[in-house]
Amino acid sequence: MPTIAAHTLGCKVNQYDTQAMLELFLQEGYHSVSMDQQADVYLINTCTVTGTGDKKSLQLIRKIRREHPSSLLVVCGCMAQQRGEELLSTGADLVIGTQRRHEVTALLRQVAITGKPLCAVAPLQNDQPFECLSVSALSEHTRAVLKIQEGCGNHCSYCIIPSVRGPVRSRPLNDIRNEVLRLAGAGFCEVVLTGIHLCSYGRDLDSSLSLLDVIRTVQDTEGILRIRLGSLEPTVATPSFAAELRKADKICPQFHLALQSGSDTVLARMRRRYNTSQYLTGVENLRREFPHAAFTTDILTGFPGETREEFEETKQMIETVGFARIHVFPYSPRPGTPAASMPGQLPSGIKEQRARELIALGHAVADRYLETWTGAETTLIPEEKVGTCWEGYTPEYIRVRLRENDRCLPGKPVRIRLLKADPRVMSAEIIDNTDRKDD
Repeated sequence: MPTIAAHTLGCKVNQYDTQAMLELFLQEGYHSVSMDQQADVYLINTCTVTGTGDKKSLQLIRKIRREHPSSLLVVCGCMAQQRGEELLSTGADLVIGTQRRHEVTALLRQVAITGKPLCAVAPLQNDQPFECLSVSALSEHTRAVLKIQEGCGNHCSYCIIPSVRGPVRSRPLNDIRNEVLRLAGAGFCEVVLTGIHLCSYGRDLDSSLSLLDVIRTVQDTEGILRIRLGSLEPTVATPSFAAELRKADKICPQFHLALQSGSDTVLARMRRRYNTSQYLTGVENLRREFPHAAFTTDILTGFPGETREEFEETKQMIETVGFARIHVFPYSPRPGTPAASMPGQLPSGIKEQRARELIALGHAVADRYLETWTGAETTLIPEEKVGTCWEGYTPEYIRVRLRENDRCLPGKPVRIRLLKADPRVMSAEIIDNTDRKDD
């Protein structure tokens, strides 16, 4: 039986795409093994959203080729879409980008027959249909990631994603319904809705369709207990949107609202479609309906021309919102984007120092958020055992470890009391569990 090992760099959309391709190999009779094992085929799904993503992707490609010279190496994803033929020089046997994932096994057979490396990167086209692969989503114990949308048309000045992912394409609602039913039937109780620009869902299918229609579809699916949302634009969080979310009692009150900068002047240079006042209004609208919600975000620091004053505005914004978690990225120029040729490019030392400051601040505000939960009661879905203790996540995505003597079943919600705040994992005890069993 031939074997395949796969590795994903980057976002949850990439994770879903990797699993989609992996299942195509499994249908062809392959057996999946881990990346540290010998395999007949290695598949690397690359990321190019930052310079770090490029670096990590190239390092892994070269490492696999060096350590497994006789294996076939498939390189796909965003960096492959951008750099195409160039990646054949790294030793890749097949480069397919982001457009031809559904053909990966057929293209690899062609490589095996001819013995010649192949770059099969397809140009992005406005009429490129949404790839709707009939495969299960990436599973993480009780949780499944479901990609409902592809592409982005915002063209922020720093972002290369529109040029490697293409225009907005939405997965038909009936296909989403069928996939969710299949996930529920397979025992998954939590679904994470993800996409390149989630808020764009439906605009290419029907002007009346929106992300709320997908949420209602999943809400009505028996067996699904939780719905988690991927990254949202702050301007989508209107009072009516927040009120509709509140009607869906399966929605997890954890909202990832893209910020990037807390300075209006930087946001304008970034060509973001909101300002800090609009962002705070979105937060306020969601908090009105979900008072204890966790807010997470991404921050891009060291953008061209960013002054110390603009940087301090970002720090103040972080304090004002009180994020539960922030992801910090020092700006790295992406070839072909307007920001790459802007004046005022900052030295790497300044960018790295500012990133360290924001990471430290992020830890501090996250600790304060966790402290507010000490002694509080909430629900937990146990996912896996770590040692002798069960771990899982609350609806707010707080990682929790139960006491050693607490017994439960994976995927069965339990009522808990949070005992002690910890940056990595909070301790908790079960206070009500009708399904409790010894294991």
